[in-house]
Amino acid sequence: MKNRIETIGKKFLVGKRREMSYINDQTLELWKSFMIDRKQIQNRVDLSYYSMQIYHILFDYASFNPTVNFTKWAAVEVIDHDHIPSQMDGYIIQGGTYAVFTHVGPASTFVASLKFIHEIWLPESKYTLDDREHFEILEEGYNPLDENATEEIWIPITLKEKD
Repeated sequence: MKNRIETIGKKFLVGKRREMSYINDQTLELWKSFMIDRKQIQNRVDLSYYSMQIYHILFDYASFNPTVNFTKWAAVEVIDHDHIPSQMDGYIIQGGTYAVFTHVGPASTFVASLKFIHEIWLPESKYTLDDREHFEILEEGYNPLDENATEEIWIPITLKEKD
């Protein structure tokens, strides 16, 4: 799986969020609600969508617990937070360094990409997971059932400390 390392600055997002766990997954409901209201958002940077996870403790794939709550966002990037629709919220990604991977395939195969990233790529790299937002960027027209669906997986990283 090809990847690149990218350092980004601040990103302003506008969207909807929900507290959930992987056992109590409400992603479909969140996205349905967001997509109905998305046209009210002004000053979009582009046509992409952000699916973002904010973990309340450092995400650790090795000791993954599907009952632990996190905040899930369905959002778009905007120029600023001057116009946030009343039923939505704003969020600022502070930026930092990310490993960016491209997942191709239906959403049902996404776990295999995460497994590769966390069990193979990350341990063999010079990076470790950082305690920041994890997100995926989805293009306009993304269909989670499409065999050729493409999404970018952004994993927050920092250099490993030398022993």
